[in-house]
Amino acid sequence: MRGNYKFYVIIILKMNKKEAAIFLSVVIPCYNEEANLKRGVLGEVNDYLQKQKYSWEVIISDDGSTDKSKDLAEKFAKSNQGFRLLKNQHGGKPYAVWQGIKKARGQIVLFTDMDQSTPIREIEKLLPYFKKNYEVVIGSRGWKRTGAPFYRQLAAFIFLQVRRLLLLPEIIDTQCGFKAFKTKVAQELFPKLSVLENWQEASGWRVTAFDVELLFLAKKKGYRIKEVPVLWRDKDVALGKNKSFVKESRQMLEQIINVRRQERRGKYE
Repeated sequence: MRGNYKFYVIIILKMNKKEAAIFLSVVIPCYNEEANLKRGVLGEVNDYLQKQKYSWEVIISDDGSTDKSKDLAEKFAKSNQGFRLLKNQHGGKPYAVWQGIKKARGQIVLFTDMDQSTPIREIEKLLPYFKKNYEVVIGSRGWKRTGAPFYRQLAAFIFLQVRRLLLLPEIIDTQCGFKAFKTKVAQELFPKLSVLENWQEASGWRVTAFDVELLFLAKKKGYRIKEVPVLWRDKDVALGKNKSFVKESRQMLEQIINVRRQERRGKYE
């Protein structure tokens, strides 16, 4: 009788493990997103995912927000199954994304921006490529930035031309905040990012060009990358990020040059 009891316990444990398997993990970095949260972006994500047949989880990775973002996100997570909140030090977007990816339990992990400028439903365009043996599938806005001011569209075009001269000429848009990976691949690549190797607590809004190095690493490792056009329209209404367009552009260019420099020194071999 005791032996049979052990047998049933093993069967139940295996069933629970199978039931707990997750297909998609969605990581949403969060830094001073109070205004976006108040307009219901998490509700939009939840409404879409609730209609899907696959299992999922949403990880809100707070980046040391100084407004009411943590409180709003925590309240939403407590009242909506499948959502959870990570509270981190302020290290910038790549750090917040990495903290979420470390905790991801899905087979595939998507990171997407809180403002939902690219709606969560666009994941439908990315997922089929994983069945075609791609390990990295990224959303692309082309070079246009619908809804963005003209000077940002012009800067994006110039950035694209300079970046393609130095790195990843085959990819049009490296900066769209809508990227999906096989989770094990993302968990392998992120710790190798220079911005995380030399991590220090950030001050103010910090995005960086980590996407470029991330995709460059994936390419060097031999992973297949697919770029897929997605809808994008600037919907960011958050006011507490204290963005500096000039500073951000300069830092991103410096980081791209640094990746090129490190590549010549053999870092990515």
